[in-house]
Amino acid sequence: MKTLIIIPAYNEALNIEKTVKDVKENTDFDYVVINDCSKDNTKEICEKNHFNLLSLPVNYGLTSVVQLGMKYAYQNNYDVVIQFDGDGQHQAKFLKKLVKEIEDGNDVAIGSRFVTEKKPFTARMLGSRLISFAIKLTTWKTIKDPTSGMRAYNRKAIEYFIKNASLTPEPDTLVYLLKKKLKIKEVQVEMKDREFGESYLNPIKSAQYMINMLFSIIFIRWATKK
Repeated sequence: MKTLIIIPAYNEALNIEKTVKDVKENTDFDYVVINDCSKDNTKEICEKNHFNLLSLPVNYGLTSVVQLGMKYAYQNNYDVVIQFDGDGQHQAKFLKKLVKEIEDGNDVAIGSRFVTEKKPFTARMLGSRLISFAIKLTTWKTIKDPTSGMRAYNRKAIEYFIKNASLTPEPDTLVYLLKKKLKIKEVQVEMKDREFGESYLNPIKSAQYMINMLFSIIFIRWATKK
């Protein structure tokens, strides 16, 4: 299957070289770094290394970056798109497992930390547990790692993103796709801690994110027609 890896990057100057090197060494898939108007020298590093790069003139946010990547993949006739974070936490050695699940007939494959491993009972994982519960409540399907940003989508799923600009790379979109009868499979992976830089999700933003996701899942995506 013709596969494209989308690597969103915002202020990832300290991580992006290692991330692309990991992709090149562990897969034979195409990739594109999408620079979301970084304030650091992410763009310059990508250009210096001759990475395949799309660079946005304004900081649009992750949703727009992924939408752009989906359109790029659709227009270039890719069969599979993989979302792969540029911060170095994802490991490319697991990506072939995700594509294998797509080849086996699934529409979406999620790189999950909790297929065979237990989700810890920590404050950090409270939001993940609540979102998993909301997905179960609205779809009767279990997604153990709904916030994972490592996902593979087949052509059918890509087309949903192309046709519906409201779809995001977030857990509520999984509900939408499940309501559309798409098959979603989780694959056990390992993720590393961020080595450089900081996540945009501080405690306040994390709480806001969780509330927004729960609201969208329960009151918006639940109403999606099959």
